[in-house]
Amino acid sequence: MGKRRSGYALQTVPKARLGGTDARHVRTAWSLPIFAFGTTVCFILVPIIDPTAAFAMTAETITAPAKNNDPLQTVTAAGTEALTVSRSQFTTSKVYPTAPAAGIPDPGTAQAIAHEMVLARGWDEQQYSCLVALWNRESHWNVYAHNTKSGAYGIPQALPGDKMASVADDWMTNPATQITWGLGYIAGRYTDPCGAWTSSENRGWY
Repeated sequence: MGKRRSGYALQTVPKARLGGTDARHVRTAWSLPIFAFGTTVCFILVPIIDPTAAFAMTAETITAPAKNNDPLQTVTAAGTEALTVSRSQFTTSKVYPTAPAAGIPDPGTAQAIAHEMVLARGWDEQQYSCLVALWNRESHWNVYAHNTKSGAYGIPQALPGDKMASVADDWMTNPATQITWGLGYIAGRYTDPCGAWTSSENRGWY
């Protein structure tokens, strides 16, 4: 059979017209400006895209306005820590299990003594409510409460009870002495009553 020629002719460009280069490496006059424009657009879009969007895929996200209209996102992980994210800073704050509101205690009671001491330390009513719930669980606010198995004693269930002698010798009978020791123990180990309440909720003791 004879050779059939295609209806299309292949046209080649002489190297002289291409400045001595191979035709496959020739760039058109408009390619460089388009490339530069595309690169510029990418750099502009990067700061606009929210860098914290990935959090929404793994945890519940709450968005609230902040200063200068900077959006903040709060992500709660494991129910104990909250991560507050903005485009300029990262901060963390504790999230505590909710304790029932204790209300105002009756005058002259051990809880009234504790309420006064809690506020004197700069803690708030929420911290007092955590303390009430904590020591309700431990001793029902009974100054003579004694765990015969462990040896824990008093309102804060100090273990052993004579640790409270570091405050005063009347630690077995005086609620103020027991509360003073108990608040010092909580501040040193858990920072505040709600921190101790969190431990009690998670482990059954503090």
